[in-house]
Amino acid sequence: MENEFDYLSEKLHEECGVFGIYDSTENSHVALDTYHALFALQHRGQESCGIAINDSGIIDSYKDTGLLRDVFNKNLLDSMDHGQIAIGHCKYGTSQGVGRQNAQPLVIRHIKGHMAIAHNGNLVNSGELRRELELKGAIFQSNSDAEVMAHEIIRERLNTDSIEEAIEKAMYRFKGAYSMVLMSPSKLIAVRDPVGFRPLCMGKMPEGQIVFASESCGLDAIGATFVRDIKAGEIVVVNKDKVRSIETHCKNKSTMCVFEFVYFARPDSVIEGASVHNARLRAGAFLALSNPAQADVVIGVPDSGLDAALGFARQSGIPYGVGFIKNRYIARTFIEPTQRLRENAVKLKLSVVEATVKDKRVVLIDDSIVRGTTSARIVKMLKEAGAKEVHVRISSPPFIAPCYFGTDIDGKNKLIACQMSIDDICKKIGADSLGFLPIENVCQIAENAKCDFCDGCFSEKYPISVDYEPYTSKFDEKIK
Repeated sequence: MENEFDYLSEKLHEECGVFGIYDSTENSHVALDTYHALFALQHRGQESCGIAINDSGIIDSYKDTGLLRDVFNKNLLDSMDHGQIAIGHCKYGTSQGVGRQNAQPLVIRHIKGHMAIAHNGNLVNSGELRRELELKGAIFQSNSDAEVMAHEIIRERLNTDSIEEAIEKAMYRFKGAYSMVLMSPSKLIAVRDPVGFRPLCMGKMPEGQIVFASESCGLDAIGATFVRDIKAGEIVVVNKDKVRSIETHCKNKSTMCVFEFVYFARPDSVIEGASVHNARLRAGAFLALSNPAQADVVIGVPDSGLDAALGFARQSGIPYGVGFIKNRYIARTFIEPTQRLRENAVKLKLSVVEATVKDKRVVLIDDSIVRGTTSARIVKMLKEAGAKEVHVRISSPPFIAPCYFGTDIDGKNKLIACQMSIDDICKKIGADSLGFLPIENVCQIAENAKCDFCDGCFSEKYPISVDYEPYTSKFDEKIK
């Protein structure tokens, strides 16, 4: 029988990635460009995906559950590959649930026109807003924050002269994390919340197309040049190749989720002026200084543990080795019904390179421990492959608090660091020693970053109040 922490996969997930493009050239390929950009952002969400296009004011879309390669094929992309504006979305289902009804972009038709929206993040007051809207007769087709935000924007749109003015007014009611792209019949709009929890950047393609993406790797995938990060609280409006910025809500520099640098973002991305790859190298170096080990080889758990392992090796002088081969052809594995099959599922994802670890004292670097089960299986695999000792080092501090801003850390009862001491965790996972990155170092890893950081999941200190009542309607209970 499974114990309290026995889950197949304990890796954290960020809620989604977003992309938008405005292309007024004669040979535009907005759907194909969006597909390629989302492919580069697929690590941010693998539950569902979608693309919405705007052709001469008519918005059409397609979305479904699954990976991009499963949802879209050549014929479908060819049929959509026209128009001037497109937005795209890839989602990981967190507290808002999974299913096609929660896939984005959302396309809304209202009395003043059409609108499509793709959102990354989580509102802490979405329940309060939804309750108010439902009591006034609003009808919801999903339980996503994006639909709540769309309702609020449309309510403001009825009394304003433009969609951007409606967004500007609605933002006074939104509390929490949101980096999003929207399109109207004539405009592409990018918006980032006033705290700047989640990344969002702007780029430009060689022929002048304006693009927005959650990470710079999405720009690189389509040959766009990075222009700048969207400011915290900024609304950027693109219309007929003109770019205009609204900074009503730009009060402070962004307070980025530090876990973007630890795990979420791709290592080739640059966020707020800081290289993700370099940040992970620094995390490994700090870890070697604070939690040294006597060992023969340093290895990392793919993918985000690899850079930190290299940083640890360089700082410590212990040789770096390739300890695991990751199966690139497996996406997510469903929870298996027996202990043996659950362990086999982990082995399908990771294989140990025995020649690297046999008869060696091994330092194993991973980005986090949430529940401990996966770490225990990985340590067991290394020892079965002949490792004499396994010293686990984690390139983030222990998780001691929930995240309210789009990460699926949803309760202290699911966090092993809230239930056990570090020594007890070490025993549970079968390691010879265990060390975490000190909390004073975690916000130092992104060198020269032009932002502050939210480390609430490690410190229980958040940049905004999270004292809002959750709200679940009868509809939510049925669709989960």
